[in-house]
Amino acid sequence: MSTPKKNMKSPIPILRIFDEEKARDFYLSFLEFKVDWEHRFEEDYPLYMQVSYGNCILHLTENHGDCCPGAAIRIEVDNLELLHANLISKQYKFARPGIETTPWHTREVRVGDPFGNRIVFYENVGR
Repeated sequence: MSTPKKNMKSPIPILRIFDEEKARDFYLSFLEFKVDWEHRFEEDYPLYMQVSYGNCILHLTENHGDCCPGAAIRIEVDNLELLHANLISKQYKFARPGIETTPWHTREVRVGDPFGNRIVFYENVGR
């Protein structure tokens, strides 16, 4: 009898936020994620929400016990040039990222959110 295979799916990062309006401006307007759902235990309680862009899912939380600010995540993309051009075209006041070619054979666009979290969008360029 064979042993059933265990399957793991992609993790969902949880990023700490402090201001709902700034989070929406950055994640929804600038990065073009969409809100999948939101949760609050009561009306004036901290926000916990899921945002996504295609198959990329992030959780954003105002709850101080969920995680610490200053996280760093990497998101692989298919067309870094297009992503970069789209971000630059928005003339977002707080980020005008460039494209970097790394010694580890990736091209990367790095952006920081308003809460100290770092997001690196990258594509592999081969060896």
